[in-house]
Amino acid sequence: MDKLTRLSERLQLNKFKLQTLLEITRGINDNLPISQLVAIYRGIVEGELGLTKLVLYSSTENGWRVLLQYGDDTDYLSQLDGTDFSDYKTISVLNTEDQQILTGFDVLIPVLHHRKPLAYLFIGDVDDDISISPIIKHMNFIQTLTNILVVSIENKRLMAESLRQERIRRELELAAEMQSMLVPSVFEVNDILEVDALYYPHQEVGGDYYDQFRLPSGKEVICIADVSGKGIAAAFLMANFQARLRAQIEIAQTLDELIHQLNKSVVDATQGDRFITFFLGVYDPSSRELNYVNAGHNPPLLLQSEIHWLGQGCMELGMLDEIPSIQVG
Repeated sequence: MDKLTRLSERLQLNKFKLQTLLEITRGINDNLPISQLVAIYRGIVEGELGLTKLVLYSSTENGWRVLLQYGDDTDYLSQLDGTDFSDYKTISVLNTEDQQILTGFDVLIPVLHHRKPLAYLFIGDVDDDISISPIIKHMNFIQTLTNILVVSIENKRLMAESLRQERIRRELELAAEMQSMLVPSVFEVNDILEVDALYYPHQEVGGDYYDQFRLPSGKEVICIADVSGKGIAAAFLMANFQARLRAQIEIAQTLDELIHQLNKSVVDATQGDRFITFFLGVYDPSSRELNYVNAGHNPPLLLQSEIHWLGQGCMELGMLDEIPSIQVG
């Protein structure tokens, strides 16, 4: 083979490599699904480079899995699971022990990113004399191509995680605003009650609620509630509960009627997925009498000549379609 022919072949090979890199890079820039990127990759390594047996073992958010496999129907995932390939830092011939795990595979190409292993490419059916196999001259290119594919998939995962975190952050901000409306810092000042509150949430947002307001009849209402779970769903549920309480308390004839109505509204809203603990006290200044219902909440304390635990009431709201028994204290 003369010098001009060798130069021509080298130029053709470089042109091929450039075109294939452009093809997969274009797919990445077009934000193609992972399945299509893997299909492009397979078309190159199998159709163009002639790799007849291959397993691409890749790290994902759900652990290591086989991203691509052809040339053999063996379930290699179960064989690879738990095997440590961290000693392989460069393109290597598999040692005897690892060849027993992956029968028929000869070469391992590690894909590292910032020294972290992202994937391992196993190539099989290489010529008996690996040193003279025509595949060997493409190994560095195969490694580069695989690295581009795997790193792009990792970047997709990181981008999706970043978007998910941003959605969570925005939801938490919205829930925090709702939470601030459910836990007032300033209360109505009158000559009957003196109310103060201190609120330190365990998490950034949740379904906590307390309130104090006066009814048209002149009676004073004091309440405190907590919904199971945290986050924006809990905050939405409690905001809905607050609105229903203020609307229904003025039309309900008795406290047990009110509790039944509130329980139905929670069941309708949650379908049994959440429940609310709730304490409601209604104070009549004319008779100096406090009536209350405790629906599974931590009992408040009433301090007179002795301490009274205000625990009478019923089960939590939303746990059953109908509350079997309510005791008004």
